[in-house]
Amino acid sequence: MAADPLRSGGSQFQPASTLFSLLLALITVACSSRPQPAAPRSDSSTPSQACLGDASQAAQARRVAVVPQLPPSEIYSRWAPLLQELGQRSKLCFELVVPPSIPAFEQLLETGGVDYAFMNPYHQVMVKDTYQPLIRDDQRQLKGVLVIHRKSTVNTLDDLKGQTVAFPAPNAFAASLLIRADLRQRGIPIEADYVTSHSNVYRSVALKLSSAGGGVNNTLNREEPEIARHLKILHTTRGYAAHPFSALRSLPTAETTALAEAWLALGNQSQQQPLLNRVQIPRPVRSDYPQDYGPLDQLGLDALVQRSAP
Repeated sequence: MAADPLRSGGSQFQPASTLFSLLLALITVACSSRPQPAAPRSDSSTPSQACLGDASQAAQARRVAVVPQLPPSEIYSRWAPLLQELGQRSKLCFELVVPPSIPAFEQLLETGGVDYAFMNPYHQVMVKDTYQPLIRDDQRQLKGVLVIHRKSTVNTLDDLKGQTVAFPAPNAFAASLLIRADLRQRGIPIEADYVTSHSNVYRSVALKLSSAGGGVNNTLNREEPEIARHLKILHTTRGYAAHPFSALRSLPTAETTALAEAWLALGNQSQQQPLLNRVQIPRPVRSDYPQDYGPLDQLGLDALVQRSAP
């Protein structure tokens, strides 16, 4: 069965005045994806702020990384207020780390380079011996969505044979692995173009740089209206437990328990709902690895996973 070869670029852009505003949006995203100014780090990740949360000398400093589905500036604007609140409640001082790409984020996880991380479900499977899931969203399951341009001539998955399909990264769970598995199961070869983020996927399709693109329900629902109005869903995958907020297994149990309880307390306070909505965890619940993510081991996705070089 044909595989989806890795491409370094997409199809050529056809100029059109009606898409001028989208081109400006794409340029804006490209500029905003540059790392925030900070002191150089050996792991090439960018801390957005030295301390979010409890700034007292008694507070424990911890590093938090967020899977870069969105531009770094947007990740910071969504996560910094929440981490500030969680840190104050749990007596922790968080450093928000924004990796430049999903592969860079994966390298951080593989080396245990951060204490806490918001990761995709298959990342949790890949690092299950190092990280344990603490919290996940219980409001909706995570589903991969394959989007096309609203005026596309593509009507079925078969129409994508040999076409360029944009994905955030090879190991993005629902946005890449699940969709590519569905296409492979149906014998539909495509040319995969990895464009680093969900935002870039949606803009690539809106600008007709790609015939289709892989994303997830959570990010598509939060996409800017000027982009989303040019897209429609061609295919949706099965649903699975959403992204976990996970902790190093070596951290003190008292600390991780206190942090999990802080999450749950926020979920019970209506005035805190905007903070939770912005980080895709509107209804936080405790997560259990065997129940929530253990079944993913049985999906046969490992053949599609790209491992980092040792």
